[in-house]
Amino acid sequence: MPQRIYMDANAGAPLLREVRDSLVETLSLASNPSSVHSEGRRARGLVERARGQVAALVGARTEGVTFTSGATEAAVLALSPTLSRGSETVRLGRLYVGATEHPCVLAGGRFAPEDVERLPARADGRIDLDTLEARLAAHDYATGAPLVALMLANNETGIVNPVSEAARIVKSHGGFVFCDAVQAAGRIPFSIDELGVDFLSLSAHKLGGPQGVGALVSASEDLRPASLLRGGGQERYKRAGTENVTGIVGFGIAAELFGIYLNSVGELARLRDELEAGLIEISPEIGIMGRDLARLPNTTLFVVPGVAAETAVIAFDLQGIAVSAGSACSSGKVAASHVLEAMGLPFDLARSGIRVSLCVDASRADIHRFIAAWREIYPRLRQGRAA
Repeated sequence: MPQRIYMDANAGAPLLREVRDSLVETLSLASNPSSVHSEGRRARGLVERARGQVAALVGARTEGVTFTSGATEAAVLALSPTLSRGSETVRLGRLYVGATEHPCVLAGGRFAPEDVERLPARADGRIDLDTLEARLAAHDYATGAPLVALMLANNETGIVNPVSEAARIVKSHGGFVFCDAVQAAGRIPFSIDELGVDFLSLSAHKLGGPQGVGALVSASEDLRPASLLRGGGQERYKRAGTENVTGIVGFGIAAELFGIYLNSVGELARLRDELEAGLIEISPEIGIMGRDLARLPNTTLFVVPGVAAETAVIAFDLQGIAVSAGSACSSGKVAASHVLEAMGLPFDLARSGIRVSLCVDASRADIHRFIAAWREIYPRLRQGRAA
């Protein structure tokens, strides 16, 4: 039987060999980074080295990185109705979220549901900057400053948002910006200062690191959200709880390696384009989301009229190829993609989205096998059969 091909990196990238080796090594450490003895200091050194590696990936200051249990916790930490700026407490009256955001952001963090407002996406999937400007102009500052949450690259379509332009608008209205940079990190070059955002979130397992570790990155050490977990003084009192040394070390190594992989994303984009050309040759009526826009180099989301995405995912799986029906967070549910619905697609198309997200070691042979599988699968799908 042919070896399986994994094309679902946006759900979780395979663990990098260097990371796996580091996990084995650090699991044997008997240490707590808060301890003052030699073993504790060694653990602290490993955590701080990883902090620098993660900071370097996004052009941040080392002290701006706060390790969390993942990107969801980082988002909830950042989406707080109060911020501390030095000795001042800043009140945030309303949270504005893009309609295509990840579910952990759409949930609103610690804001009351009535204080969360969705900003519409344009038909091309990007934030509508004119609407953002209008909503902020109408913001009630008596309730506090506005907070805007806007992802850099969409996890389903790979489409890149104009975050720096949006951030300039928000700042001109005295607001603050949180950016979900989970999918963009290590796939497109950017820095937190270039984006002009106050906070951004990262996830280790999207970078070939271990699951269960992420980070909230702050542009300024002077600006802090209210703590979510209180207790000890870990993470400079931003996030209580003994640090996950093993996971953090793996995160740091993955971040460093993906910083190097940024130099070869052009080849990944060429493979993606070859895959899309094959899809269109076999099934000209499909739609590829954001094909003419700035996108992640590894991501293709295509919709097929009359085909349910879950059926296609099963058919690919039977061929030994792992893809997903839009976001892995909603895979397995018979529902339309909220991202595609926000882009104005009708229900039947919005539930037909199939996402292919290539790993960093994807090969031309993988692409050819995918296209061959689609050539076999597609006629059956059109007839309503998965196998």
